[in-house]
Amino acid sequence: MNKPFKFKQFTVHQDRCAMKIGTDGVLLGAWTNVECQPESILDIGAGTGLIALMLAQRSSAEVIDAIEIDAEAYEQCVDNFEQSPWGDRLYCYHAGLDEFMDEIDDTYDVIVCNPPFYSENVSSGNLQRDQARQNDFLPFAELLEGASSLLANDGIFSTIVPYKEEEDFVRLAATFGLYPQRCLHIKGNEQATIKRSLLEFVTQQQPCTVKELIIETERHQYTADYIRLTQDFYLKM
Repeated sequence: MNKPFKFKQFTVHQDRCAMKIGTDGVLLGAWTNVECQPESILDIGAGTGLIALMLAQRSSAEVIDAIEIDAEAYEQCVDNFEQSPWGDRLYCYHAGLDEFMDEIDDTYDVIVCNPPFYSENVSSGNLQRDQARQNDFLPFAELLEGASSLLANDGIFSTIVPYKEEEDFVRLAATFGLYPQRCLHIKGNEQATIKRSLLEFVTQQQPCTVKELIIETERHQYTADYIRLTQDFYLKM
């Protein structure tokens, strides 16, 4: 479980991070829109640094900042950044979102966050893991307030939430002046229910394009859509 995760162009060490690399992070890093050719990107709650690394591979953004509140994860993220081909463009701050907002005057063209969204307040006995998993440690309202404050006027904010939380999240986002522009519903297989919603927000209200992505046709047999989305990263795609 703690072995380094090797991607095509970079390696992510994760032994000091509570939350390991998973499908959610890879999906968000691969799906987030960089066709706008952003000059600046912010990853909120970076963990291992996976999403920032993916966006460094996919874009030519000169500034790719990340923030991580957990000390162990922060140190690991810094190491992963420094060992990547894009170390000169990646920088991680050891801070919470509220602290970062107080210190930074800049805005970002793209903001991305794979937030903790286990709202059930059950302690695992491991504070580091609970911080990484539980919504109490970064409530959606705090995330959306931060994103709206730090986002450039024509920027985009991308995130992933449980499908059952999508409607409430979108409604809450509107109170901070953020409106959905793209949505991708994720299903494990054809028969499965929708599990996740990838959401892209902008500051101008407009129609939202909704699509669906199925990951597998059967166990370890991936759909053409999923392969197309992730093949620049996974070694075996």
